Amino acid sequence: MRNIGMTVAYEGNAYCGFQAQPEDPTVQGCIEMVLKQLTGDTISILASGRTDAGVHAQGQVFNFLTESQIPVERWMIAMNSRLPKDIVITEVWEAPLDFHARYSAKRKTYRYSIYSERVPDLFTRRTELFHPRPLKIDAMKEAMSHFEGEHDFTSFASPKSTKTSNIRTIYQSWLEHEPSYTGHPDRGRIHLFITGNGFLYNMVRIIAGTILQVGQGKRSPDQIPEIIQARDRHKAGPTAVPCGLMLWKVEYDGSERL
Repeated sequence: MRNIGMTVAYEGNAYCGFQAQPEDPTVQGCIEMVLKQLTGDTISILASGRTDAGVHAQGQVFNFLTESQIPVERWMIAMNSRLPKDIVITEVWEAPLDFHARYSAKRKTYRYSIYSERVPDLFTRRTELFHPRPLKIDAMKEAMSHFEGEHDFTSFASPKSTKTSNIRTIYQSWLEHEPSYTGHPDRGRIHLFITGNGFLYNMVRIIAGTILQVGQGKRSPDQIPEIIQARDRHKAGPTAVPCGLMLWKVEYDGSERL
């Protein structure tokens, strides 16, 4: 028996999330269909986590057990030639039998992207939130820093979350700004990054919706600690649309590879 690890990138607009569903198109469903074509076996993959409908990934990780003897270096070409064009395997490796893409993960990073210009970018509009008005970028950057540390993130969790504890540790949260082609200091492309040991249902999108309100001048950066301490979903901002969210990277401790 072999344990194969893979990294996959996908644009999520056409899918009802990552996790397989009986009748709806999903990323997992497409991958498992191709694995069956290649191996002749019904294989269930184990992913580092789920992404919702319309959410994307650059660095989603999954693994699966197989008796197939396909060489590691052949998997990527074989799968990419059969997968839809919006799903791409970017890395393949042989993993120890006890490696689990979810339970072995140490850190995950998400990115939320906002395009603050007068007109949308035709070529990236499917992977970012379009915001036609300027934003207070320095205030947004200050607000992002308040999420770092161990906190109870109840204020930033969907009521649909089923986790027994809402305490999570955020290692880093920061903003990167690509200046506007117009030279306007409060326009351009804004990326919100957040790295933690785990995330609650809709947590990053609620954080993004709250930071967007800071950028709009509806909230001040120093309100973020108060919102966290309130442990009340009604105190935070709206859930930002899914198209701007991307699972950016999943990190392990190095023992995931033979």
